[in-house]
Amino acid sequence: MTSRRRRAPAAVLFDRGGTLVIDVPYNGDPALVRTLPGARKALERLRSVGVRTGVVTNQSGVALGLVEPEGVRAVNARVEDLLGHFDTWQVCPHAPQDGCRCRKPKAGLILAACRQLGLAPHDVVVIGDLGRDMCAARRAGARGILVPSPATLRREILEAPTVAGDLWSAVTLALGPDMTHLAYLTTAADDSPSMGSAA
Repeated sequence: MTSRRRRAPAAVLFDRGGTLVIDVPYNGDPALVRTLPGARKALERLRSVGVRTGVVTNQSGVALGLVEPEGVRAVNARVEDLLGHFDTWQVCPHAPQDGCRCRKPKAGLILAACRQLGLAPHDVVVIGDLGRDMCAARRAGARGILVPSPATLRREILEAPTVAGDLWSAVTLALGPDMTHLAYLTTAADDSPSMGSAA
């Protein structure tokens, strides 16, 4: 009996702080945004093979009065300046005690992203650095890949469905063998020197 090959995702959703950029708690200042190593190349790799990308992020500082909504939007815009266009942004502005349906570890942000993209959750991968990212993915019916950060607990690593050492490795796992080969060919073509036409 042959095992079924895992299909490449139609979209990959990322946590923001601690996954794509250095986590600065309650940040409303775009000047403080610093991308994590390999984030740009990992995203370009996905986009090069037609995989859509998005961000799903908890921003409780809005409800707590620690950051203005305009500041969150400005930071998100700076993230796009540095990492390129994302096909969906889903932000939870609520505090943990608000009892909303969107805040991770609940599934609301992921389900909202799927609705906007017109995708079923099982066609989506979620990459994040915390257990709540993995829990939200599981509850939504998406696949989760944990990329541990200094904030990740050992228990979260042990309980994660899949763990990758960095974003490039996480994208490799998300794409699977067939799409990984295609992404490699596309990247190699993009990196090869162009030949000018002879005069």
